[in-house]
Amino acid sequence: MIALNFHGIGDPRRNLETDEAPYWVSPQQFEQVLAQVAKAPAGFRITFDDGNLSDHDIALPVLIDHGLRARFFVLTGRIGEAGSLDKARIRALSEAGMILGSHGIAHTAWPTLGDEDLAQELRTSRARLEDICGHAITEAGIPFGRYDARVLRAVRAAGYTTAWSSDGGSYQPQAFLRPRTSLRGDMGDNDVQAILSNRIPPLRRLRRAVRMAQKRWMVTG
Repeated sequence: MIALNFHGIGDPRRNLETDEAPYWVSPQQFEQVLAQVAKAPAGFRITFDDGNLSDHDIALPVLIDHGLRARFFVLTGRIGEAGSLDKARIRALSEAGMILGSHGIAHTAWPTLGDEDLAQELRTSRARLEDICGHAITEAGIPFGRYDARVLRAVRAAGYTTAWSSDGGSYQPQAFLRPRTSLRGDMGDNDVQAILSNRIPPLRRLRRAVRMAQKRWMVTG
């Protein structure tokens, strides 16, 4: 299974964070990728991070047109702000059959937080989304893909059943930790095709596996 991750589509309509701009794709790039995914939807999962307005205004209609379902990981501290989803749009995503998940409150790397702040980040964001959607929120998208053993324990303890990282490559459907590959606006067609076909050189695949194992066992914060 391959998970493709998007951050924003088209005009951000807000000030971007440092180094965020390359992760925004054009509507045309997004539609081209979804058209390919729709040919073999069982092999892919589609996710979105941050809770940008384009999740609803641009992505949702295209997903519906292609009969696809996606996961949206929302920063609850941005709900209702310029360029970000509001409560009505979050409900609309849920009512359209999309899966909502937490990306935390602020866009903070979770390993940098102390135990109490991390627990609050996970639990408070989850509670806010459950209040908006009216159902359980069980999945989390890890900000910046940064995690360690302590973060994964905290995610489990907060009641999440799935954590999505940014390690790239494929994953097993029943895994708790599921890697994703973020698509960027500066990627060419060959780059995108390599991701969609999961073409990873053997040495790079080995290094990825080692890196993920290290992060699952180490505590960096």
